[in-house]
Amino acid sequence: MTLPEGLVASNLTVDPSHSTAAFTVRHAGISKVRGTVPVVSGAITVAENLADSTVTAELDARGVTTGSADRDGHLQSADFFNVEVNPTWTFTSTKVVGDGPEFTVTGDLTINGVTKSVDLDVKYTGSAIDPFGNKRTAFEGELEISRKDFDLTWNAALETGGVLVSDKVKISLEISAIAA
Repeated sequence: MTLPEGLVASNLTVDPSHSTAAFTVRHAGISKVRGTVPVVSGAITVAENLADSTVTAELDARGVTTGSADRDGHLQSADFFNVEVNPTWTFTSTKVVGDGPEFTVTGDLTINGVTKSVDLDVKYTGSAIDPFGNKRTAFEGELEISRKDFDLTWNAALETGGVLVSDKVKISLEISAIAA
């Protein structure tokens, strides 16, 4: 597998201040709640053969933000992420497949102390030299998970039928990394 045009073999360090991990989940079956989980650290090794590339990342579940302090507190509780016991989410790649600027990174995602294999659809969005002389490389990624797969089963029945929180959660990433 060849590298996408503009992407070069390199060791990259994820820049948490310019990277975002966001999630979207359907609420009450009629609207969506959006939130973010802070990216703490990460490393990307881009190999000459894209299939030999690796990715690791760590996110801080204690910093989950949805725009509602009450909801954030509930998400941090034992009903959801149980941040006192499982303060971080992690991702470690196991395989990279694809050609061109879009590819799939398969890896082990750990949320709430549960690890599952997931497929992250990734797009290389470009490289640039910033005003401070750092070579930056950017990626976007998306995946959908089942809350139940990660033992995130809290819910409430609605009078009109259905449940308060959907099982499916969309996670999107905007990653900016600096050449090490």
